[in-house]
Amino acid sequence: MDFAGEVLILTGPPGSGKTTTARALARKPGAPKVHLHTDDFWHFIKHGGVAPYLPESHRQNEVVMDVIAGATERYARGGYFVIVDGIVGPWFLQPFKDLALPLHYIVLRPPLELAIERCRNRAGNTLTDPQPITELHQQFCSLGELELHVLRTAGHDPEEMLNEVTRCMHSGAFRL
Repeated sequence: MDFAGEVLILTGPPGSGKTTTARALARKPGAPKVHLHTDDFWHFIKHGGVAPYLPESHRQNEVVMDVIAGATERYARGGYFVIVDGIVGPWFLQPFKDLALPLHYIVLRPPLELAIERCRNRAGNTLTDPQPITELHQQFCSLGELELHVLRTAGHDPEEMLNEVTRCMHSGAFRL
């Protein structure tokens, strides 16, 4: 898989399989790859952070997305294929579009019940409350012109999702 200097934003609601797919994609042979897990960037805020799904987090989220876009640019211009894995809805795309790099955008969309179940079964410090999971899921349910960038995950195991994402990348149909 040789997408050196390109960027894939792999997004969707919590529990959609973004991180599982991004990790597998990053291990594939080909160009050197960087996996930027956006959750890590929020965890870097040690004092004064606001849960990113709360309305009062808007300014913080803009700053964090600008930081992620900056890191993305530096890696991509260094010859890496950058996989940005996280909740990057259309409302956060502008900093990435401003980079003037080849940009792919794939939205993984599971059924809501599956997303909630996956989140509840995770270990560690992760979102498990059905209310914000449902709200985030709803934000990815009507994407207008970006509906063409949606992959439905129901019935696909991790290997099938990896193959589907790889196919989409090679097709070029998910470029912004």
